[in-house]
Amino acid sequence: MSTISTDIATQTREILTRLGAGDPFTTDGDLISQSPIDGSEIGRLHSHTATETSAIIDRAQSAFESWRSVPGPVRGQLVRELGELLREHKEDLGALVSIEAGKIVSEGLGEVQEMIDICDLAVGLSRQLFGLTIATERPGHRMMEQWHPLGVIGVISAFNFPVAVWSWNTALALVCGDAVVWKPSEKTLLTGIACQALLAEAAKRVGAPADISAIVVGDRTVGEIVVDDPRIALVSATGSTRMGKQIAPRVAARLGRSLLELGGNNAAIVAPSADIDLAVRGIVFSAVGTAGQRCTSLRRVIAHHSIREELVERLRAAYETLPIGSPLDSKTLVGPLIDEAAFNGFTSAVDAAITDGGTLVTGGDRAKVPGDGYYVRPAIIDMPKQTEIVKSETFAPLLYVLGYEDFDEAIALHNEVVQGLSSSIFTLNVREAERFMSAIGSDCGIANVNIGPSGAEIGGAFGGEKETGGGRESGSDAWKNYMRRSTNTVNYSTELPLAQGVEFV
Repeated sequence: MSTISTDIATQTREILTRLGAGDPFTTDGDLISQSPIDGSEIGRLHSHTATETSAIIDRAQSAFESWRSVPGPVRGQLVRELGELLREHKEDLGALVSIEAGKIVSEGLGEVQEMIDICDLAVGLSRQLFGLTIATERPGHRMMEQWHPLGVIGVISAFNFPVAVWSWNTALALVCGDAVVWKPSEKTLLTGIACQALLAEAAKRVGAPADISAIVVGDRTVGEIVVDDPRIALVSATGSTRMGKQIAPRVAARLGRSLLELGGNNAAIVAPSADIDLAVRGIVFSAVGTAGQRCTSLRRVIAHHSIREELVERLRAAYETLPIGSPLDSKTLVGPLIDEAAFNGFTSAVDAAITDGGTLVTGGDRAKVPGDGYYVRPAIIDMPKQTEIVKSETFAPLLYVLGYEDFDEAIALHNEVVQGLSSSIFTLNVREAERFMSAIGSDCGIANVNIGPSGAEIGGAFGGEKETGGGRESGSDAWKNYMRRSTNTVNYSTELPLAQGVEFV
């Protein structure tokens, strides 16, 4: 590891101060905050103990018990205030995302904008938490359903979207009347501390309970406490499929709820009629954005044989012009991988694909960038068939190209992986587009036409099927995850008819 970078460490402390987070560092902390930009240590932090974590959950439970009685539109004022603070501090928080997660400048700012957008959606939602009036077979009766606050929501987030995923959950949970306990990734603790500081300020301004949202800092053991605590009504976890398979049975064992957003192995079918210019632009962003470290990153291109050669050549040319370097440089388009483990996973996958008969078109090795950060040249590998390494998710800028002859074959290749998050097709053929989005097309939770699989908007429900976990966050009716349903029947008659014609005298 390199010595502490005065520039990055100093800049980070200044940002944290402006965000209201103060100085969270300690000289003898067991957690190391490290920037992937140059591998430097920013500072050290203390983990919460089991006792401290339990106490935080207990205070969140107490806050929930008062917050749930606050009218929804009033709860919305807290989220509106948070949105205003995010607007005010967008550049600082975006820079902190870049420093800690390695995202390029525009992506760091874009992630904060995503937070602002979900706050806007949640504020409107605070006046729309509606149930249904249901037809009843009994005269003189009314049947309806209501939605009530659920409880304390546990949020476990990953490094690649260190602030957006928290905001998706928190903005909705708060307007739904819940409290939130957040366990951020150990790799991006500072963004978590900063977000909690902003929310604490928002709560103070509107008079909301101070413990309505809290952060717990630590490694896996702290996360396990959140997962196992019966006071956590819902565990919303974002991460690998492996992690989800460990969390789901633990939450189920106590009959709690879980909302899982796990791995993706996303593909783009490129049909003969595709606008190739559009396809190339969409593929490059989806495959190399965030250095391939998005759950929605494009990992497989399934191209018709008639255009495959041309597409591969144009992708190669585009890849070889991509600026690689520090994400703090506004000209950079490809920043670092998060750490050495990610780099090793990338190079191992490249080697495995070549062993399986793949042809390395471009990239696949370490890029020369000053410092100890792990930068790579994004790789394209032309594959003769879909092997096991292609079916596995590699969290790095590694793109496999496969070929197909007829559309049925393309769909079969597309759906032949265990992940089911996002998908796309580039075609000007309306029949292909509609079939791709139909029940016999893409088996993913997201299916796009003439855009890549990466870059979802707030208004739609985000999530996927199969080993992606089945969860849905953000827009549409995802808010229902954070509430409990109550079906009510009111008898306003003088009779007592029973359902199904039952007589009981």
